[in-house]
This record gives sequence, structure tokens and C-alpha cells, in this order.
Amino acid sequence: MITYKNTNLSKDTLTQLYKSMLKPRLIEEKMLILLRQGKISKWFSGIGQEAIAVGVTKAMKNEEYILPMHRNLGVFTTRQVPLKRLFCQWQGKASGFTNGRDRSFHFGTQEYNIVGMISHLGPQLGVADGIALAKKLKNQQQVTAVFSGEGGTSEGDFHEALNVASVWQLPVMFCIENNGYGLSTPTNEQYNCDHLADRGKGYGMESHIIDGNNILEVYETISEITNSIRTNPRPVLIEFKTFRMRGHEEASGTKYVPNELLETWGKKDPVENFKHYLLDNNILTEAQNDAFKADIKNEIDVALEEAYSEPAIEPNLEKELVDVYASFEYKNIAPNNETEELRLIDAISQGLRQSMEKHDDLVIMGQDIAEYGGVFKITEGFVEQFGKDRVRNTPICESSIIEVGMGLSIAGIKSIVEMQFSDFVTSGFNPIVNYLAKVHYRWNQQADVVVRMPCGAGVAAGPFHSQTNEAWFTKTPGLKVAYPAFPYDAKGLLATAINDPNPVMFFEHKALYRSIRQEVPTDYYTIPFGEAALLKEGEDVTIISYGAGVHWALETLESNTKISADLIDLRTLQPLDTEAIFNSVKKTGKAIILQEDSLFGGIASDISALIMEHCFQYLDAPVKRVASLETPIPFINQLEDQYLPKNKFQQALIDLLEY
Repeated sequence: MITYKNTNLSKDTLTQLYKSMLKPRLIEEKMLILLRQGKISKWFSGIGQEAIAVGVTKAMKNEEYILPMHRNLGVFTTRQVPLKRLFCQWQGKASGFTNGRDRSFHFGTQEYNIVGMISHLGPQLGVADGIALAKKLKNQQQVTAVFSGEGGTSEGDFHEALNVASVWQLPVMFCIENNGYGLSTPTNEQYNCDHLADRGKGYGMESHIIDGNNILEVYETISEITNSIRTNPRPVLIEFKTFRMRGHEEASGTKYVPNELLETWGKKDPVENFKHYLLDNNILTEAQNDAFKADIKNEIDVALEEAYSEPAIEPNLEKELVDVYASFEYKNIAPNNETEELRLIDAISQGLRQSMEKHDDLVIMGQDIAEYGGVFKITEGFVEQFGKDRVRNTPICESSIIEVGMGLSIAGIKSIVEMQFSDFVTSGFNPIVNYLAKVHYRWNQQADVVVRMPCGAGVAAGPFHSQTNEAWFTKTPGLKVAYPAFPYDAKGLLATAINDPNPVMFFEHKALYRSIRQEVPTDYYTIPFGEAALLKEGEDVTIISYGAGVHWALETLESNTKISADLIDLRTLQPLDTEAIFNSVKKTGKAIILQEDSLFGGIASDISALIMEHCFQYLDAPVKRVASLETPIPFINQLEDQYLPKNKFQQALIDLLEY
């Protein structure tokens, strides 16, 4: 049984709390029936945990964001999300929130300020940090609440998100629903501390333990905490003690749970206990309770009938492809006539600075980018001009900072995340390919984030600071990839990347930073994505490359002046200018693709396949690919020179011409 302390809450508030818990309970009971009938595909039950979702949501303002999980149906119903839309979502109908592209609670809705989870669990914690940061920057005095189960607290994203929130003093509540089991794994195999709330101490963070089955304790304590956070922005860690009365999802069952544990927690049912409390204190009558149930069941039945009557989704190929990316109307801003000679690194720095001036809330984040100016000094002097709110040093937590960028985008703020070296993106790979890349396709939310990627070999930096890993991202639908080879292109493409509401991986070759110079317009300008540059024109062969490979190809042609070649600098890899490639190959009849990445699985393989599929009848020789060795990148220059394709490109080109 649950003991409720005296409260000053009105009878109406107490009754509304009860009705708000009763509604998700009755919906769940109906869903379990439909699951057995095969009318929904899967269900993650929150029976026994309703007090947490309802209490937290009731304590928050409707304009404040909540990031719930599987078992937080009460968040959606308390925010008055129409049941028809929820039922359509679970049935994969068009009136749901994901157009049949994702299931159950894997969705968000800006209309109700709810941001749903992804199956990887942890990334939503950092996203909450980003939303909270946006609210703090805008001085809106709002709280962001994010949920996790006790199992999710074992993920690195949990620790990164708490650390960032504490360092930046973000107004976010981390709500842990400690419900006993992560699927079948009990808590004693998940963590080795008495209370998860104790972890707050390690992050310099206030923490609380709350009886998650006691709706009054949840609502009153969270109301007090949220009011405090609004006036004194800071993160708070909250552990709700509760229990999962059903399986992780219904198919898994509960055979692994001792019966006595189920019986003990069954007596602490939040809905039944609170109902009896209200009855005993003459706040609720049996007749009123029956009426509440009848009204809710009727609402459920009507909404279900409406959902059933909606036709099944009919596949639309064009719509599926178009919805991968947020729409972006490119605006060409022509360069001015005044130029100055800039190195690649200077053009990028100037482009960043001018975009920071153009977008007055644009935030740039990365390790050592503030006072130090970044390891390459690209952001040197930015703090003095734009302040530390917008030029933010980050802890070493790539995953969380990418997630912060996603959260900023949800709250309407553009951001740039600098990977100190592109190799380090592996620590943030999950949120890039599973959150940023998929979020627009899933629920029409743009991910307005540019990830800057200092990359490439030629500087004797070894296996962990020299990779050019663009192929990891050209493979991922939803991402755009830019890879300029010249200062002029770098500045214009960077401006476009920042304007674009889609996630952009922006590769910057370190060996070119200070070795390549060019006359660059001094003012702000843009260059469209998906348009390659034809650097040289010829009749005998088409050379296709990007990044440092473009300069290797130029050197080869300069030392072999009799070779008549089209040289195409791709500039962007996603979107790819296939028209420029095909037109050139149809003219020359031969094609060679040069990439710095190792050969197998690189973008040269896809370009080769595209040429073979679309230009086969024009070819006078097989398409040739030239790339680095199938090894990690070595450190010492003798081995690095052997690794890179620069020195073997000339012979490969001559062999192709002689075919």
C-alpha cells in the first residue's frame, strides 16, 4: 500500500491527477487486447508506472519540452495528444506521426512539445541538453525533462549528457524510471551502487529519490523542482523508484521475475491506491469513478473506430525519397569583386565568421575552440567577437555534443560541431547516422547541424588523426557531404552547408589547410551543393576526384602536358553531380577515379558502378579506380607515402590511356 501525506492540493487537482492516470491505464488495457487480436504489432507496457509520466507532465508547462520513452504513454495523454492520432501511429496509418515509417513511441511532435525516443535510448539525453541550452540562450526560463530507464544509465550517452548539463548548468531534469529490470537483466547486474541518484554527486548535480508510484509525491516534488529550475537554471537528476509489472514488451513475458516481487509491487499500484485514497477522503465517489471510466472507454472506442476506418498507407516512391531530406531552397549569393589571397584554413575561418554574423544565434561547439581558437586556430578571436554563449568549449564527449546540436535544431537554433579530427567522429557515430540522418524522414523534424571534419593524411599524424572517412556518411541516407579542395569552394560551400536545414558533414583536408592558396572574395557568398567543378577540359580521359586527390591529379597533368583530360572536382559527394560525370565520360570514353580513402567500399566504387550502368556503351576501357592501401594509415612518412595513391596515380592514368 502507498501512504499519502497531507496535501494542500484542491479536490479538482486531485481528481484531475487521478483521471490523468486512469486514461493511459485504460488505453493500455485495450491495447493488450488488440495485441492478442493481432491488430497492433508490439506493445511496451507502462502499467504500474503511470504516476511518473502523469506527475512530471502535470508539473510542467505545455510549452516546455518532454522527451519520453516506451512506458510514458501518460506524457502523451496528459498533453492531450488526440487518441486517434496515437492509434493511427500504432497501426502505421497516415494520420499518425511518422507516416508508417516508425512504430509505437518512436516519434516527436512540435505541436505538443514532445520529442520521442530512438531505440538506442541514450542519444535523447544529449538532445534534451540541446533543447535546454536553447532555452537558456533565449532566456525563456523553461525546463526540459528527459526520461531514461535504469538500464539506459549504463550507456555512455547518459554520462556525457549529465556531464555537459552540469558543466553548462542547463535547465534539464534527468528522470530515471528505475523499474527493476532492463528487459530481463535485474538492477544488480546493471549497476553497483545503492541508488542511481547518487551518481549526481559525481557530476556536481542536485539529485532526488522519489517514490514513482505515489502520484502526490511525484507531482508536488516535481512542481517544486521545476519552479526552482526556472528561476535558477541547473540540471537535476531524479530517480523514481517503481516497477515494471509486465514484460519489457509483451512477447518477452515476466517468467524471469520472482512472483513475490510482482505481488509486492502489485500492492503498490499507483492507480488503484490513489483511487482508494480519493474514495476514503470523500474526494471521489464510486459513481464518479464509473462515469470517468465510461467516458474514457467511449473516447477510446470512438478513436479506435476512426483509426480503423482510415485506409492503409499506399506506398508512394516519390514521397519516400523526397522526405529523406528537409526541403531547402538554395539562394545564390554571388561573390563580390574584391578578393584577397587566402589559404584554405583562412577561407574556412572567414566563412565561419561571416556566417556567425549572418545568423545571430548560430552556435559553434567543439573541443578547445573558444579562447584557444581550436587546434588549427580556425576559430581564433571568435570568443571576443561572439561571446562564450555562441562559441562553446566542450568536454571530450563527441556523442553528446552532436546530440546537443540536434536539440538546438529542435528548438530552432542552427549549430556547428567541430570534430577536432575527423577520426574522432567514431565516438559520435550513433547520433549522426541514427538520429540526425533519420529524423526528418521519421517525423519531419530538421536536423540543422553542420559537423566540421578536419581529415586526411600527408601530415605524418598516424592511424588516429589521418583518416578520410567520408564513405561512412555518403552511405547514410539523410546526410549531406561536402569535401572542398580549394579555398574559394570551401568558403562558399560552408555558407551553403550552414544555410541548409539538413545535417551536413563538412570535410576539411588538414594537409591543404596551409598549403593551398587562392584569390577568395572578401564578402559572404554561397555555392550550390551537387555541382562539380570542371577544372580542365580534354578529349582522352575523364579524371574524377575530390579533396587532396584533385591536387595530385593537377600535379600529374602539369607534368604530363600531352595528356588531354577532363578533370572533375566533385566538391560535394552527397548530393553527387552525376550529370557532370556522365557528360564527360560520354565525351572521353575513359574514366579514372582517384580517392585518398582505401579502395574497397569507398565512393569511387559507387561512381564506377554508376558509370558502368549509365555510360557503358560509351566506354573504350574499364573504369579505373585508384586509392590508398587496404591498411590503417601509418605514421612515418616513408610508409605514409607508400600508403597514399599519389605516387601510383600517374602510372594508372597512363595504363588506362594505353588500354
